[in-house]
Amino acid sequence: MDSATTYEELKALIGRTYPDMSKQLQRIARFALEQPNDLALGTVATVAEATEVQPSAMIRFANALGYGGFSEMQQVFRGHLLERSDSYRERIDQMRRKQLNGERAPAGILHQLVGESVAELGHLEETIAQADLKAAVKLMASAARIHVLAQRRAFPVAGYLAYALSQLELRTHLLDGTGGMLRESLRSIAPGDVLIAASFRNYSPDVIEAAAIAARMGASVIAITDGPLSPLKAHAKVCLELADDSSKPFRSLVAPLCLAQALVVSTGHQLAEQSPAKAKGKPAAKAAAKTARKGTA
Repeated sequence: MDSATTYEELKALIGRTYPDMSKQLQRIARFALEQPNDLALGTVATVAEATEVQPSAMIRFANALGYGGFSEMQQVFRGHLLERSDSYRERIDQMRRKQLNGERAPAGILHQLVGESVAELGHLEETIAQADLKAAVKLMASAARIHVLAQRRAFPVAGYLAYALSQLELRTHLLDGTGGMLRESLRSIAPGDVLIAASFRNYSPDVIEAAAIAARMGASVIAITDGPLSPLKAHAKVCLELADDSSKPFRSLVAPLCLAQALVVSTGHQLAEQSPAKAKGKPAAKAAAKTARKGTA
């Protein structure tokens, strides 16, 4: 196996080989993709401790990806770190936030969460590929009907998308599975439709299954998920990957909701640009033009 020379190549390689890895190596893979800066700056011992594996497992992980050793693989992560101009500043900010002496007062917790959310939004802009964002907007703007599905922690993302897309007067259907009728609701999906499915680790089996069914029925699936290891990726025509750190006890929805809003507003622009001459007489075009100018409430 040829070793990857760039972070993007390495990320894709980890995603392809992840299903065949042992449980220990899968734990390291998740850490590598969720916290690449920590892997770039750590030692074999510190990364092994963070992932709760033996140091020898770190060597096996690097070997499984075609590298001669951990240091050789680590150079790819360090190269990625150096490409980000604000990375060291972010790390200093993170260290400063951790030095709050364990303050548990509401003001201290709010301060910590605000700081983490600001960093999360910075990562969002770096991790979402512009080509993927444009492809998702193009699919949404041309869809006969848009279905939206998310469960558990990700459900607010689906609720917002269903509301905001309906404000563009697009045919939008929230698949909420009321009364255990999710599978029956999927029967309304047809070729030419789009399913926007959001799920993060630990992934909802119903959402993964629905994405697979929608893809088989000829719909285009847009996945909002947490990286190349997500089972949603296999069924998605466009996969929008957020760097969601699954090790946190309380994971924020700031980045997913910001991404959802960007999708809606961008789709409004796309609809307005597709047929500006029709905007005067067509309700959907007029709504799209208005939303593109003002954004969504």
